[in-house]
Amino acid sequence: MSETDELLVCRQVQPLTHDVTTFVFACAEPRLSRHDPGQFLTLTLDIDGRPVQRCYTISSPPTRPFLLSITVKRVPGGLVSNWLHDHLGPGDTVRARGPLGEFSTARHPAPKYLFLSGGVGVTPSMAMTRTLYDLADPADVVFVHSARTPANIVFRHELDLIAATAPGIRIVHICEEDDRPYAPWGGHRGRLTIEALRQIAPDFLEREVFTCGPAPYMAAVRHMLSDAGLDMDRYHEESFTFETPTGQADASLAAATDTGFKVEFTRTGRTVECDADTSLLAAASRAGLSLPASCAQGMCGTCKTTLLSGSVDMRHNGGIRPREIAQNKILLCCSKPLEDVVIDA
Repeated sequence: MSETDELLVCRQVQPLTHDVTTFVFACAEPRLSRHDPGQFLTLTLDIDGRPVQRCYTISSPPTRPFLLSITVKRVPGGLVSNWLHDHLGPGDTVRARGPLGEFSTARHPAPKYLFLSGGVGVTPSMAMTRTLYDLADPADVVFVHSARTPANIVFRHELDLIAATAPGIRIVHICEEDDRPYAPWGGHRGRLTIEALRQIAPDFLEREVFTCGPAPYMAAVRHMLSDAGLDMDRYHEESFTFETPTGQADASLAAATDTGFKVEFTRTGRTVECDADTSLLAAASRAGLSLPASCAQGMCGTCKTTLLSGSVDMRHNGGIRPREIAQNKILLCCSKPLEDVVIDA
């Protein structure tokens, strides 16, 4: 893959649970795909006559380079996830940009890992675990996945096989509920707690930790590990959200702005205030505007739009090309106003 858009052809659709499906792709121009385990793609899809972008982790490992896959949960009311589940099939094509992201064991190698995931946030953990398994890597891995019920455990059978055949990889599932009253869950129950983690991985403070899942799950895990004394330089997390910015933008969302620059969003007809220390995306979200966004770190390009007037300080991480910047394109998540601005959004 490259930093420019690439055409991918869907080769196979693999249902995993009642609402999670893996889509397997190959490059339209025959070539091997290259990525680090845990990285993501930004897909551009034509839905109802307009391009829509979303980020998805590459769930397949780089050790299987002839194909690459994404694993998607159908979200009630979700525009893209429902379109993928209902319309994408073998032979169909999508445009993709990537691979992108630093959330990878390749970027943070260690002798011992702790993978913590919730729901479909299991995909980067799966990509990293598949890679370590394929390479017979001697790393000590504890893989802890939280699901609502046993039927919601994604990749369950493959993970059972990995656990049975790889001595250095231990798989633990935590379920909140039973599948049915007459099929009780015999494993860890409830939600992940520090007590459960100490039981599962007593040496968790010595491990490189990778976390991915819904925002409330990650917030709880982050606080739990910090309070337990984990060196947070060894903590890594990944999240894609399409409504509220995550990570560093959270502080901006919580801050009140009484004075600042005016930001006009022409398509919505709204004008909001934004100070010089707040991103345009955070200011829009605080004002109740829901704009397309994913990584909130200037990497994926989902929040790309056109700056019609004014100037901004944009500090991106590869989510926009120089020629796009020359055409007055900006990323809302990493752009802060230097004066009053008008945005085509």
